[in-house]
Amino acid sequence: MRQPAKDSGGEDTIEQILKKLVANSQKAISEGTYEISESLEKSPFDLIDSIRANRHASLITEVKFSSPSLGNIRDVSDPVKIAQSMVNGGALALSVLTQPHLFNGSPKYFMEIRKQLKVPMLMKDIVIDKVQIDAARKIGADYMLLIQSLFDSGELSEIDEFVDYGHKNGLKVLVESHTKEEFQNSLKTEADMIGINNRNLDTLEIDINTTKKLLDGHKKDRVIVSESGIESPNDILFLKGCGADAFLIGSSIMKSSDIEQNVRSLVHAF
Repeated sequence: MRQPAKDSGGEDTIEQILKKLVANSQKAISEGTYEISESLEKSPFDLIDSIRANRHASLITEVKFSSPSLGNIRDVSDPVKIAQSMVNGGALALSVLTQPHLFNGSPKYFMEIRKQLKVPMLMKDIVIDKVQIDAARKIGADYMLLIQSLFDSGELSEIDEFVDYGHKNGLKVLVESHTKEEFQNSLKTEADMIGINNRNLDTLEIDINTTKKLLDGHKKDRVIVSESGIESPNDILFLKGCGADAFLIGSSIMKSSDIEQNVRSLVHAF
């Protein structure tokens, strides 16, 4: 079992990263990032059903070129080719960054992938405004992400309103938590899946034992997705033993020289 690790993130690791992420979303909104003219169809497949029926590790793999903790992860290249390699390796779903600041993401990349692949897709962003949910619907997302700590910290209010708005727009919702309190609060929502982020977004420290701590004594009623810090089949086996149903993996795969084979080895962790 790996010990807690802290990514090298320079000065960012001592700042309140969440506030910076919220400010970046506000900037992206003002720049018109989420003004989408097209309307794409979402996947015909139900991710939750696929996870429950899967005999192997259920991976949601992430197309992410940069991050606040690692900086540049991979040179921006053909997102469709990367996504196809992930699916060829056995990923059940894709998470695609649409936040341009710090992540080098774009709704454009999401749409390029959506037009070519039919697997379920999660729009990965720091959602602070309903205009982003409108964009998620238009670009063909199946899932949207909400971060519980943004609501618990007072940065945003009324998570139930955001969840309901997503559902009314045909989206399913992944609500992400990091602390025990956030986890309990996320369970009170109508989220379709519950995410446990092994990364503390305020410090960027990673500890995959976070999933174990939060699921200790928990009686599951929804799919649990463990996120961040997952690098090896052993990590997946550990997290499965803790009670995780699916695994969202980005950086370690995006850094790989052979994405398809890397994904395949993780999928066949069990």
